[in-house]
Amino acid sequence: MIKTSTRLPAEWEPQSGIIMTYPHQGTDWQPYLDEVTLCYRAIINAVSRYERIVIVCSASQEDTHVLNGVSRSPITFANVCANDTWTRDHGPVSVFENKTRCVYDYTFNGWGLKFPSELDNRITRKLFDGGVFAPDVQYRDMLGYVLEGGSIESDGQGTVLTTSQCLLAPNRNDYCKSKRDIEFNVLSHLGVTRVLWLDHGYLEGDDTDGHIDTLARFCDAGTIAYVQCNDRSDSHFASLELMEQQLRTFRTANGAPYNLIPLPMAEPVYFDGQRLPATYANFLIINHAVLYPTYGSNLDTVAGERLQKAFPDRHIIGIDCRVLIRQHGSLHCITMQLPDGFL
Repeated sequence: MIKTSTRLPAEWEPQSGIIMTYPHQGTDWQPYLDEVTLCYRAIINAVSRYERIVIVCSASQEDTHVLNGVSRSPITFANVCANDTWTRDHGPVSVFENKTRCVYDYTFNGWGLKFPSELDNRITRKLFDGGVFAPDVQYRDMLGYVLEGGSIESDGQGTVLTTSQCLLAPNRNDYCKSKRDIEFNVLSHLGVTRVLWLDHGYLEGDDTDGHIDTLARFCDAGTIAYVQCNDRSDSHFASLELMEQQLRTFRTANGAPYNLIPLPMAEPVYFDGQRLPATYANFLIINHAVLYPTYGSNLDTVAGERLQKAFPDRHIIGIDCRVLIRQHGSLHCITMQLPDGFL
């Protein structure tokens, strides 16, 4: 492995803040922009109780949308154009190189050339050039590699959890033909020394080729929360059962089995006749709290209770994300955390 002094921090480590790219008329949110704006404001208000927020948006939006009903004090605005709002995948990946804080700028190609991404792919560089990050943060050009933040989960200690369906998809890094290729050519740059590959699990309506942040998540170095399906008639049952079985075989770096916390399979959510990839695994860990998506179901409470077991010392906050899921993503997908000292 390359650069083992490099470390990809875990999401639960202390944070400076969260980056969000704001929806606008030129995005697919246009038909229900008012609804999605209310969802964004709810997330911004929740996060701002605990840490700062960077909002990527046009200058006009600062006055007309973002600030309506939102306190400005913890918000930094970055006037940068965007194709869409999936910050988890077009935003910076924060990395420690020894004591040096770095933002890694990977290529985002619209989840394998499915959607336009030329503007999104420039955001990290423009944020850096615009002085958004702390003065000692360094920029690293990783644009020779396609890597989306939602496709990897880090325990902060050299282990990454991911899915073979996504990282081995030929519409990303087509020169990587095997897991070993990905581990050596892509993940090793992040200081990753151990990869847990999930070979099963999917959600109907998913555009990402199986991002890990929709299926299974590290809660701490020894705990994984994952989507469990108990309904044999559900189309997801067989694949998620195989995923669960594989998770049981995984071991920590010390050789111990992981503490596995099942999250309920969300009740089916449909829009325009299509089932959407609703998932409770798409939660966001911030300082002292965890925000998780809700979908107007009795299972929302169950998911919150399970997450409280996973994060006993954090506030668990539900955010209605029924409008977000219309575009096949949820709460974690539209946010990207920045570790302590990056802002």
